[in-house]
Amino acid sequence: MRRLRALALAAALLAWSAFVAPRVPPRPQAVVQAVLAGVLVRGTRARLGLAPPRLWSGLRYGVPLAAVVSAAVAGSTRIPAVRRGMAARELPAPTLEWLLWRIPMGTVWSEEAAFRGALGTLTDAAFGRRWGLVLQAATFGGKHVADARSAGESVVGTVAVTGVAGLAFGWLYGRSGSLAASMLAHLAVNEAGAVAALWVQRRR
Repeated sequence: MRRLRALALAAALLAWSAFVAPRVPPRPQAVVQAVLAGVLVRGTRARLGLAPPRLWSGLRYGVPLAAVVSAAVAGSTRIPAVRRGMAARELPAPTLEWLLWRIPMGTVWSEEAAFRGALGTLTDAAFGRRWGLVLQAATFGGKHVADARSAGESVVGTVAVTGVAGLAFGWLYGRSGSLAASMLAHLAVNEAGAVAALWVQRRR
């Protein structure tokens, strides 16, 4: 029964990403996904560790890593190929809503709560820590197939990169005992990339 529940949630998350989310306008999509993630957390009784003392552990892991990621993204703008890619990227509007709401809540909170929190809780219980982490990460990678297709990017490359990210975020969550660690790392990746792309395009 535990394995069935874990696999059913993984399939539901993939189906949502492939068939439902692309048909929902961006603004309500962020709200719906943030709420649904909270429902999944409650339904699976996932322990997010967002209150002391677990929170402090999450911050100890997450803050330094977020700083390193942000610095790495900033440094990558000096690479011509990266700069050209950022210049050609189509950025969502309005900008402030994207940076302050859609990325933090519609993407980071919803994905971390759903994949690391809810799905990770079920996969760990059903398959053990190692294989549970692999299943969670594979589902997270598969979730980005529709995103890659809509952006005209390599599906295999996107799934591979986001799958590895899912492994890293899941490890952070498990190691620290707090979703704050993976949320901060995830937020740094997305926000730093967004701000860097905005900076490159406005300079041009």
